[in-house]
Amino acid sequence: MGVDEERDEALALRAATGCRTSFVQLIDRHYDRVYRLAWRWCGSRAAAEDIAQDVTVKLALAIRSYRAEAAFTTWLHRIAYTTTVDYLRRDQRIIATEPSEMMRLIDTTSQTEQTELSGYDLWKAVRSLPDQQRDAVLLVYGEDMSHGEAAHVMGCSEKTVSWHVHKAKKRLKVLLEAVD
Repeated sequence: MGVDEERDEALALRAATGCRTSFVQLIDRHYDRVYRLAWRWCGSRAAAEDIAQDVTVKLALAIRSYRAEAAFTTWLHRIAYTTTVDYLRRDQRIIATEPSEMMRLIDTTSQTEQTELSGYDLWKAVRSLPDQQRDAVLLVYGEDMSHGEAAHVMGCSEKTVSWHVHKAKKRLKVLLEAVD
């Protein structure tokens, strides 16, 4: 466990007892991470800002229940994930976005094929996946989580996340070949 994680957990435990200063430090430290997670899912600055604000409010309400049973960042990702998914379901939309660095996702294609694909095409294809596959891919590749961490956030088993990622890779390969 890194020094930042230890400090996050200590701050979160103090915030759970009502320490506003510790809560503000946590928000300052992790707001950008929450915003980036939301942006990866929805692709809209305005929506990502709304989601990040909603996560901040939910965190303020939930912090008293934090017990350090998981790393604070994992616990926060769970709140951000559910808030983002709720937002997308409520608005029934997934917005196209700018090119990204997720090209390493399709490890079954050659390096040449990967460089010819635009990040836009990949994001568009990821967003077209079934919800659970999309979520697993965005957590594992977009948030650089292990399958175990993604499983905790998604509320399922590690094997389930691995299965969703496997199915997503197969589906993305087909979808991206159609783009060529």
